[in-house]
Amino acid sequence: MAQKHSSFTKLFTLLAFVFFGASIVSYEISSSKKTGAASKSKANTAKKDADVYEMLELFGKAFEITKDRYVDEVDNKKLIENAIDGMLSKLDPHSSFLNEDDFNNMNEQTSGSFGGLGIEVTMDKGVIKVISPLDDSPAFKAGVEAGDLITHIDGVQVQGLTLQEAIKRMKGKPGTKVKLKIFRENSEPLDITVTRDIIRTEPVKSKMKADNSVGYVRLSTFNENSYNDMVKAIKKIKSENPKVLGFILDLRNNTGGLLDQAVKISDAFLNEGEIVSIMARQENASRVFFASEGDVLDNKPLVVIINGASASAAEIVAGALQDHRRAVLIGTKSYGKGSVQTLIPIGDIALKITTARYYTPSGRSIQADGIEPDVEVNRAKIEEVKEDRLFSEETLTNALKNDTKDNSIIKKYAKAEREKQEEERDKNDYQLNRAVDMVKALAVYGERFNVKPVKKATKPAPVKTTIKANTSVKPAPVKINTDKKAK
Repeated sequence: MAQKHSSFTKLFTLLAFVFFGASIVSYEISSSKKTGAASKSKANTAKKDADVYEMLELFGKAFEITKDRYVDEVDNKKLIENAIDGMLSKLDPHSSFLNEDDFNNMNEQTSGSFGGLGIEVTMDKGVIKVISPLDDSPAFKAGVEAGDLITHIDGVQVQGLTLQEAIKRMKGKPGTKVKLKIFRENSEPLDITVTRDIIRTEPVKSKMKADNSVGYVRLSTFNENSYNDMVKAIKKIKSENPKVLGFILDLRNNTGGLLDQAVKISDAFLNEGEIVSIMARQENASRVFFASEGDVLDNKPLVVIINGASASAAEIVAGALQDHRRAVLIGTKSYGKGSVQTLIPIGDIALKITTARYYTPSGRSIQADGIEPDVEVNRAKIEEVKEDRLFSEETLTNALKNDTKDNSIIKKYAKAEREKQEEERDKNDYQLNRAVDMVKALAVYGERFNVKPVKKATKPAPVKTTIKANTSVKPAPVKINTDKKAK
């Protein structure tokens, strides 16, 4: 057994020599010929390489001891994968190792169809924090809200589980149920049962508001269909309502997605200027994206709604439109995720590594700060005052009964009732109602709603960024979602 374990030490020793041995030898040969600053630099490099060699040897010893002494027999693959995941997850909340199942799940999420509860989550102080439930998902319908803390899944305590382990417990066959214990601010602990289902994300929903005078577009995620679906929805509204005054773009609870979609969607509303700049440690991996001529709204007023769950790609769009003064932002401050993650496939697995920070057109980073709306509008509860109905036709003696109160007729109006409920929900959406008012006000002022490219501010040099990653891989394809894992 000991002989078998020693082979792992030899393996790590060999790997260390392959990666670092050449530079150490190079130093030894050249150090006798060079002096001064160059020689000192070589010495520092050699010392760093030697330190890495020692740490790899330490890892090999730790691997051997764990294999030999752990109370249960442990699979080699599991140990190595856990070690890689630990290395990445300790760097920041968004870097991680994706095994084969995790990699497949991520591909499903960006393609628009996957199984689960329909919530985007992250790990926060040992429990699962809900970033946002997806629109019309099982979790959304069951009453799960952004900011909820999940402490137990089917009676099993979350604390002690990894994020991926907790996610796997929430997944299951469509039609089966999962019980979540939830802590919500200013509320008693809740037990919510959610029925699992296949989640088919519809990134775009649209309709007309305010007597068909204002176009409303809801963008719930940035997957590979988002840009095309959004443009189709806007063109449909314009063709059916030629006198539309302006538009609302709703980015609330949109936790991000694909970078290229954020760029395209921003470009759809801009005629020129910078959209976003991506600054990495390697200069050749840094990129700046610019808008091309053409505004899908024909310069009509645009109001964007954001909230605390608007993150990443949603913040790129909101920041670009705000900096160029193309839109008025209302709502509450956004999430504040200003970093970019690159997905690097390695066979059937992948590494998700933070490789860059992004900056809005004015040169500001929203990392950990978020985007402040131009007009702050908090959620509010709108209550309807109902008049007392002491007397009516039905209170009269021998009044005729309503002949439509039977199941067969009620079923005919099920669809209409669902639409009525949706209208009622919109009616009580205070932020949306204020956005409608804002569009109307902007339309009244007409030409005063100017669109001018913002002057570009000086941004920090790419080499000065402090991203804890070291890869020269090209940033595309890029996945920039907040540790947002959809179940």
